[in-house]
Amino acid sequence: MNVREATVVAGLIVAHLLLRIGFGLQNAAPDLMLLALLLASRSLSLGGGALVGFCLGLLEDAFSMLSFGASVFALTLVGTMGAQVRHMFVGRSIFFQSTYFFLAKWVRDLLAWLVSNPDSRDVFVDHVLIESPVAALYVAAAGLSVRYLFLKDSARE
Repeated sequence: MNVREATVVAGLIVAHLLLRIGFGLQNAAPDLMLLALLLASRSLSLGGGALVGFCLGLLEDAFSMLSFGASVFALTLVGTMGAQVRHMFVGRSIFFQSTYFFLAKWVRDLLAWLVSNPDSRDVFVDHVLIESPVAALYVAAAGLSVRYLFLKDSARE
């Protein structure tokens, strides 16, 4: 990961915390922490992607009141999968990147829902089949914007 990518990833993490916790926007802001993980894990090894996902999951769960550990589990697996995608797919196309961001957000929400406390989670159909795809579109749009605004000339893919 080069300096530009690391700066963008760090900026996304700070923006995520500022928007979701500092300003209290919660789900009105895109999941920039997941986006930071996806951008970082494409440049890291399998263990590096898992480690970044674990650390970001801990950071996110530190502010969660209901189901501690769900984000750790989900982001660790998504970071691992993101690192492996680099070996399977090499692409800079808009279709690949939007699909990558969309599916990662949907899988993250599904995994977090599966391991969260059954008393505190939403109904499966409402959360995973209605809210999550809309949030995934939001993350995909934000991801494409970040990718093309800040990382367009990135040498490593």
